[in-house]
Amino acid sequence: MARRRGKTAKHISQGMLRNSFDRRSVVIGALQGGVGVLLATRLGYLAVAENAHYQMMAESNRVNLSLIPPRRGWILDRQGQPLAANRADFRVDLIPDRLVDADKTLAELGQILGLDAIDIQDIKDQLAQARGFQPVGVAEHLDWEKFAALSVRQPDLPGVVPQRGFSRFYPTGPCVGHLVGYVGAANAKDYEKEHNQLLITPGFKIGKDGLEKQFDADLRGVPGARRAEVTASGKIVRDLETREDIPGKPIELTIHAGLQEYAARRIGVESGAVTVIDCRSGDILAMCSMPSYDPNSFSAGIGRLEWKMLADDDHVPLRNKTLHGLYPPGSTVKPSVALALLEAGLDPHEAVNCSGGLQVGNRVFHCWNHHGHGRVDMFKGIYQSCDVYFYHFAQKIGMERIAAMMRRMGLGQSFDLPLGKQSTGTVPDPAWKQRRYHQDWAIYDTVNATIGQGYVQVNPLQQAVVVSRLASGKALQPRLLRNQHTPPPGDLGIPQEHFDVIRSGMRDVINGPGTGGKARLPFPDILMAGKSGSAQVVGLNYGNGKAGVAWKRRDHGHFICFAPFDNPRFACAVLIEHGGGSPAAIPIARDVMTYLFDQQKAWDMLATMEPGWGGTPQQRMDAKYRTYAAQYGVSAPRVDTSGEPVAQVQSASDAAAATPQPVQSDAAPPAPEPGAEAPAPAPAATPAAPAPAPAAPGNATGGGH
Repeated sequence: MARRRGKTAKHISQGMLRNSFDRRSVVIGALQGGVGVLLATRLGYLAVAENAHYQMMAESNRVNLSLIPPRRGWILDRQGQPLAANRADFRVDLIPDRLVDADKTLAELGQILGLDAIDIQDIKDQLAQARGFQPVGVAEHLDWEKFAALSVRQPDLPGVVPQRGFSRFYPTGPCVGHLVGYVGAANAKDYEKEHNQLLITPGFKIGKDGLEKQFDADLRGVPGARRAEVTASGKIVRDLETREDIPGKPIELTIHAGLQEYAARRIGVESGAVTVIDCRSGDILAMCSMPSYDPNSFSAGIGRLEWKMLADDDHVPLRNKTLHGLYPPGSTVKPSVALALLEAGLDPHEAVNCSGGLQVGNRVFHCWNHHGHGRVDMFKGIYQSCDVYFYHFAQKIGMERIAAMMRRMGLGQSFDLPLGKQSTGTVPDPAWKQRRYHQDWAIYDTVNATIGQGYVQVNPLQQAVVVSRLASGKALQPRLLRNQHTPPPGDLGIPQEHFDVIRSGMRDVINGPGTGGKARLPFPDILMAGKSGSAQVVGLNYGNGKAGVAWKRRDHGHFICFAPFDNPRFACAVLIEHGGGSPAAIPIARDVMTYLFDQQKAWDMLATMEPGWGGTPQQRMDAKYRTYAAQYGVSAPRVDTSGEPVAQVQSASDAAAATPQPVQSDAAPPAPEPGAEAPAPAPAATPAAPAPAPAAPGNATGGGH
């Protein structure tokens, strides 16, 4: 009880409570005030200092800024006709990183756009190889109904980008494939080389091959831009501002579009090349390699089915035969060899007797006409393509002089053209063989080379240059760009009278008792001069090189020509791979040259032929595609889009050209007789006296006509 009284309760007065509350209020108020000041300071900073930044972010949520792919510059022919143009287009692309459910999206796109199983499989293949925001094309050239139906449903299809723009269009399709090339969407390798936002803009494409690739920087143009107000889901409400694109620069070529198309179609179902050059300027008027690919299809993105169709074709439509095909030229080299003989001092009237072969050492080198040609001078040696004449006199001057003349005329050379790498082939001589094989030159090497066999390999462009120089007497340089300044052609250093001899022989090839009578033009007042050539690719144990043997074992056919004879204007070279010899090339050359003097007559002749071939090149490709679609469906192998298919094939051709040829240890096998009837058997005669030659076992045979 005492303790209770000892402990006095603390008295808390009203004043004490008030003072305590006031202190707490001050502290809390100070804290609140500090926080308020901080917030106000921050808000002020955001509202003033960061105003532009956040205004831009807010604007980006409300406004969508997108690039407009520029229209590519047109590629035009010499008369302003388009070889590659642009056309208004409705298209649909996919952005892989924005897709939520790819399978569901593709299924819906298939229903809206009417895509079949092959189309959807091709899109899946491209999606599997695409990276990030690299656009994948779904469909081009849509009609308005499909485009509108897709646009309405776009908010429900993330990653789908429908757009209006322009697409690349090649009016003559496969007729210009290897010349113009094609465009395609940039892949990951392209983006690694050039970190440009434009490369991943849907609808933008870059040059992948041919002129489209060589002049890509000029053809691209400058992109435009579009500002549009959008909803939170990305649907466009209205366009706010548009900056138009600046189209790329046009490229003007020396090509004649009509001639290019005609020549490509006239080749028909054969595998070959046609090149036409203006003898006055060196302008290339046509340069086609058939069969080819359709650049329209490649530009839209090649699918697995079309790739298999092209890859299975033994005519190799992805190889540019004009620049990358290398072939033994056969007897088309004989005019150049004859020039070398004249330069060495041979009288063109000096003759040799041809009884069907020439003995060299213990072998016999046969002429294509085993009955023989009788007495043969240079004129007859050219128009009858007598092998024995060239066997005999070539030994007297040696291969060095012949090889030098071949190079002077354009063989073994590359030319300043905007078409990338060219396969230059081989013009052999003793020094070349020593470097390549560490072996000495043999007499049969000269014999083979002088008839366009053995180690000699050329491309069709070189043959066209040779005949243009034979026709003009000048060192013409082929030209492809219309506005390219080229100096006047130089002098070949060959007397005019030598050219007169050669041209006279070439005139009689067609208009006299020569091997190319079927090349005669259907104009009595226009004479054409030419030279046929057949080059055998296998020995006679496989057949005669014509029909009845496997396609790969047939002879190549060549024909070079120029017209008019008395005032050369146009030069032409035709190659037909495994065509069975020159008879396959002669009528094509005739019809192509006919086009240059009477277009309607040429078209009328072609109209009677194409139905038997299955239509135009495009129609034949479409029919073949339908056959493959029915046979393979989606089971065809996938296409690797990491590289460019055409470039891969060209690289393979270049690698094959770089591979050493087998060492020749004998004369080339004889080519078959020409399309023209062989002359009557000549009187028997002793073979011309040969130059000394090393002995070798067995007999040897001669080359093409």
